[in-house]
Formats: sequence, C-alpha cells, structure tokens
Amino acid sequence: MKSNEELLAQAELVIRNFRRQGLTLLMAESCTGGLAAACLTEVPGASDVVEGGFVTYSNHAKTAMAGVPADLIDEHGAVSQAVARAMAEGSLRRLEASVAVSITGVAGPSGGSPDKPVGLVHIAAARQGVATLHVEKRFGDLGRKAIRLESVAAAFDLALEIASG
Repeated sequence: MKSNEELLAQAELVIRNFRRQGLTLLMAESCTGGLAAACLTEVPGASDVVEGGFVTYSNHAKTAMAGVPADLIDEHGAVSQAVARAMAEGSLRRLEASVAVSITGVAGPSGGSPDKPVGLVHIAAARQGVATLHVEKRFGDLGRKAIRLESVAAAFDLALEIASG
C-alpha cells in the first residue's frame, strides 16, 4: 500500500512536471472522494498547476458536474472505461484545463459484484489534442483505504504519461 509520504512525493513530481510544461490539471474523482486533489494541493505552489476538481460520487454528480451522459452510465455502469473517459473529457470541457484525470471504482468493502468486484478502478486522462488514455486496475480486496491510495497513485502515473505525450 502506498504511504502518504509516497503519494505526496508523487504529487510533487506531477506538479513539477506540469509546471515545467506550462500545463494545468484538474481532477474528476468518484471513489477517491477528492483525495487526489487533496494530495496535489498539499504541494507548495500547486496553484500554478491545479485548476480544480470535481467530486462526482453519485451518478447525478457525474452527469451534472462532469457532463457524463446519463444514458452512458445506464448502459455501462458508473464503474466502467466509458464513464471514466467521459468524466475526464467532460471535465476538460467544463473547466478548460490542459489535462483532466478521472477516477471511478469500487473501493469497498461492499458494492462489488462478480462483473465489477471490490478493487476494480477505471482511470482516464484527457488532454487537448491528444487521444484520451485509460487504465483499468484490479487491486483486489486490499481494504478501502489501500484501494483509494493505490487509485490516486495510478492516477498520478497516468497524468504524467499524458503530460509527456
């Protein structure tokens, strides 16, 4: 499990990298509930990079705040590649940042199903002029805290990847 110190070091790397490239970042978070944005804003000078974020915990919030079509959620479920991509892309349009990263998943301990077990997380990163990236993670039943921490770490990795592409 990632420690708070490891996440903060990773957040510093994201901030430094984005600042160097003149990029801005926003987060659209569901199962992490704002944890990624909180880690990023722990870094001094984060305001140079962090545009903002949405905590889109409910399906309604995903639609209202991030612009995810309700029929997309109905068809694929909130924890899906399609919804993660729509969260990132919709958020990018709403706040006009350089990059938007989204996280949606099942942190547990309940809420899982055979098709979407606890520990399943979809992360997407959208950047203007670049194809949206997606990664699916299956952390297993590590426990709610560990799943959330690992999800943030994976989101930071994807942010760095899209920033370099």
